[in-house]
Amino acid sequence: MIEDRKAFILANTRTQAPPHTPELSLHLADEVTPIWRMTEEALAEIGLPPPFWAFAWAGGQALARYVLDHPEIVAGRRVVDFASGSGIVAIAAAKAGASRVLGADIDPFCGAAVALNAEANGVAVEFTGENLLEAPAADWAEVILAGDICYEKPMAEAVMAWLHAAHGRGATVLVGDPGRTYFPKSGLTKLAEYQVPTTRELEDFEVKRTSVWAMDPPPRGG
Repeated sequence: MIEDRKAFILANTRTQAPPHTPELSLHLADEVTPIWRMTEEALAEIGLPPPFWAFAWAGGQALARYVLDHPEIVAGRRVVDFASGSGIVAIAAAKAGASRVLGADIDPFCGAAVALNAEANGVAVEFTGENLLEAPAADWAEVILAGDICYEKPMAEAVMAWLHAAHGRGATVLVGDPGRTYFPKSGLTKLAEYQVPTTRELEDFEVKRTSVWAMDPPPRGG
């Protein structure tokens, strides 16, 4: 099954460098590939979930950029890339010297995308399709990275609660976000801000102001 998914990805993407992380190569869709134009209804007819793995979203690009520029965040540490999508953040962590990197996403196509993209960049990235929100299987993680996770209110709340729990166990938590409606800024410190090129086919602007945030330690006595 994973080989079929890899074949589908190779047929519907091309290898290219995301604009904000030109040192990485990913299998991504663009205007010349059919998947770019397919509606959710058309995708459903062929049994394909929305192909979030086929695009380098602004939050992921910003977070990957920050990790590449600040390798000390992940170097020699065990890392989980939550909602990995294309694997751009996981690959950046591996490039920056993480000792172990796990990409996690419930979309079964992401496993194939992460495998292809990790191979394209000459790094090792593990993958799980388990829903980590239902099972804290990443207790071993020293760093948790999450890009563009706040599209919908219930999901944003669930993910942030999970990240706070991981942070409470001692994990460093970084989040990349391009100003999504349901992103909570309380309890977070902005580390960096970028102007990330994107496309009007995906976003409301051709350049998205995107920030990387670190989860704050709990107040003393809290």
